[in-house]
Amino acid sequence: MAVPFRRTSKTVKRKRRTHFKLQVPGMVECPSCGGMTLSHHVCKECGTYKGKEVVAK
Repeated sequence: MAVPFRRTSKTVKRKRRTHFKLQVPGMVECPSCGGMTLSHHVCKECGTYKGKEVVAK
């Protein structure tokens, strides 16, 4: 079984973990109502997608 030759230092461990972070979803402003919504998704507030009403609110 392979065993590490040296102990991993705190600095090396923290540098490796800098990429393990939460990502913020890509939010865009709805052109119809101005509310924030996910890109390429139907607006939850007004129910429109690409300027057309998809879901009746």
